[in-house]
Amino acid sequence: MPDPISWEFAWPYYLAAIAFGYLLGSIPFGLIFTRMAGLGDIRKIGSGNIGTTNVLRTGKKSVALATLLGDGLKGTVAILIVGYAYGQDMAIVAGLGAFLGHLFPIWLKFKGGKGVATYLGILLGLYWPMFLIAAAIWIVMAAVFRYSSLSALTMTLLTPILLWFAFHQFQMAEMFALLTLLAWVKHHENIGRLLRGQESKIGAKSKPAPEAASPPGDGSA
Repeated sequence: MPDPISWEFAWPYYLAAIAFGYLLGSIPFGLIFTRMAGLGDIRKIGSGNIGTTNVLRTGKKSVALATLLGDGLKGTVAILIVGYAYGQDMAIVAGLGAFLGHLFPIWLKFKGGKGVATYLGILLGLYWPMFLIAAAIWIVMAAVFRYSSLSALTMTLLTPILLWFAFHQFQMAEMFALLTLLAWVKHHENIGRLLRGQESKIGAKSKPAPEAASPPGDGSA
């Protein structure tokens, strides 16, 4: 955080960085790609989530892959553009904005995804060695347990810890601790279903999401 004197001049740049990241992050690729593929409104399928895991429940792996790349790379692009123009401090702010945009997109009445792909995309843009480790954690957990939400919760829990203690990236660790907290809050229903043994596994197809009941499946991306 800049000192009070420099903050007077720096705050418009911080505001621009977080706003730019937010606008990129709020692009709902899952909704866009499923509609382009003629699959209807992804919010009415499965868990109702707009992320990759729920898109996969349509049975269209290519659309799910496109969603994964779109949701991830919007975080990466925000980091790279702002970082190139204004440096890493501003890039971190843009990454936070991208994550908030994905979780709370203005275009969808602030009802967005759970941020896992965007979390990884931000990691890729800021510190690729940790991205590789985080992606490996997710893949191993998913292969062993077959729960997307459990994989995401484990990966996001370990990321700030490793950034702090293994890589000594203290500023990034603090920011990712905040992202982890937000991701866990968004996963609160998944956590409940995991504890009850009711969470759906990766690749399970779902019927249209019920209007009132707690949605089935994890939809964690």
